[in-house]
Amino acid sequence: MAPREAAKNDNGRIVVGVDGSEPSLKALRWAVRQSGLTGDTVEAVISWEYPAAGWASMVPSMPEDFDPERLAAKILDESLEGTLTKKDAAAVTRTVTVGSPAQVLLERAEGASLLVVGDRGYSLFKSALLGSVGLHVTQHAPCPVVVVRGEVPAA
Repeated sequence: MAPREAAKNDNGRIVVGVDGSEPSLKALRWAVRQSGLTGDTVEAVISWEYPAAGWASMVPSMPEDFDPERLAAKILDESLEGTLTKKDAAAVTRTVTVGSPAQVLLERAEGASLLVVGDRGYSLFKSALLGSVGLHVTQHAPCPVVVVRGEVPAA
């Protein structure tokens, strides 16, 4: 039996949240493999926020040349180039924007065929079954959501 060619869908788009964490890189790999099956394009999304005003008084001042958008773009570029083949990385649309990760992903998922996230990003709560972003998008996404889980730790 001959392998089936992926059907091209010019309107299909898979949105994947990437923050540089290992779970987000697993989600990125999964999204790219899925796009190979469906013909959808892949949009990798990273967001950034300034510290909340209440926290600003407790945080040392930021250097004048600190550019969180440039840092987020660098993290996204390094994540794609270090995880995917050159061909796959070049085919992924990269979106860097300001905002909370969950809200940005929900906005980018409007009109998408699928939203993909890792089971957790950079969080202090490693024992949680699902990170706060994953939990929020699974409850509010305008499209189907895939949560890519990592290895289950031994008890």
